[in-house]
Amino acid sequence: MTTTEVTPRTAGTPSALTRTRSLREVLQVQSFQILLVLMVIFLIFAAMAPDVFPTWGNVRQIIQNVSILGVLGIGMTFVIVTSGIDLSIGSNLVFSGVVAAKVMQAMGDAGWGTALVGIVVSIGCGLGWGLVNGVLIAKAKVPPLIVTLGTLGGALGLAQVITGGVDIREVPAVLQDTIGYGNVPGTTLPTISLIALVLIVIFGIVLHRTRFGLYTFAIGSNEESARRVGVKVDRQLISIYALSGALAGVAGILSLAQYGTTAIAGQSATNLNVIAAVVIGGTSLFGGVGTIFGTVVGLFIPAVLQNGFVIVGVQPFWQQVAVGAVLVAAVYVDQRRRAAAARGHSVKEKGKKRLFGPRSN
Repeated sequence: MTTTEVTPRTAGTPSALTRTRSLREVLQVQSFQILLVLMVIFLIFAAMAPDVFPTWGNVRQIIQNVSILGVLGIGMTFVIVTSGIDLSIGSNLVFSGVVAAKVMQAMGDAGWGTALVGIVVSIGCGLGWGLVNGVLIAKAKVPPLIVTLGTLGGALGLAQVITGGVDIREVPAVLQDTIGYGNVPGTTLPTISLIALVLIVIFGIVLHRTRFGLYTFAIGSNEESARRVGVKVDRQLISIYALSGALAGVAGILSLAQYGTTAIAGQSATNLNVIAAVVIGGTSLFGGVGTIFGTVVGLFIPAVLQNGFVIVGVQPFWQQVAVGAVLVAAVYVDQRRRAAAARGHSVKEKGKKRLFGPRSN
């Protein structure tokens, strides 16, 4: 009679090693690391103000505050993945909202017909500015920083010319009641947040699961290589900046619905806040790396900090200090990761040369 010895599976087996490696890779993803930071911040404030901070009413307020920035963050993620930048989104939001408000004011009706016209006008204005950015960057070869800095001033200046520097406060009540302050039927989830969530999911799929997203990453990784493999780089860049502009137009009408005014002077730091959130969320300023999920997490960090500081009685100005520190740390981590990847690539190339290169006698 023979016996067969069964070797128990230990931590050193390939299966266990694969699981360990997968866990290590997840922990090294910057967006996951930032999510852990967000959870720690949330738990700290929840412990300091357990009766107020972790309640659904307060969390709902945070979600609603992030919604408009979330829409802007989608377009900014696409732009920065291409190693570009869009400084004009805040001014684009203002201009789109101003023109939409003027049109709805001229129509003189407060129903859905007027509101729908305003929505189309706002998105159309944002799209127009995005196309201007894209054409100048892709065809005229003007650096994105200069182009979008110029359109930042142009859009904001035109908005002030149109209004005379005075905010328009006549917004159809239907927009405010249903989108600005309304909830999804049967729930207490803000309608504006649901709109933002739908857009985040749609464009998250576009960025990570479609050819359009693949081409976006290809341009950010190496624009010349993307051209050589057949990517129509100019057309792709124009489309990406047009997308960013159109989403700024969407944010413009959402801002009108939420605040009931054009808020011309209230968006001066919007573009920098969105850029900071996108970079904190793991999208590399050098292009080729980024996720919509990371952007959303990056947006929640300053929102939670600001809300928490107010509740616990700390000056909310400390939020800027904390966000600045996290932003610098995120860029530092990205640079270290890129340097490590470059060293690994260099070692591989040297190994190949040693293996397959000509041998000296």
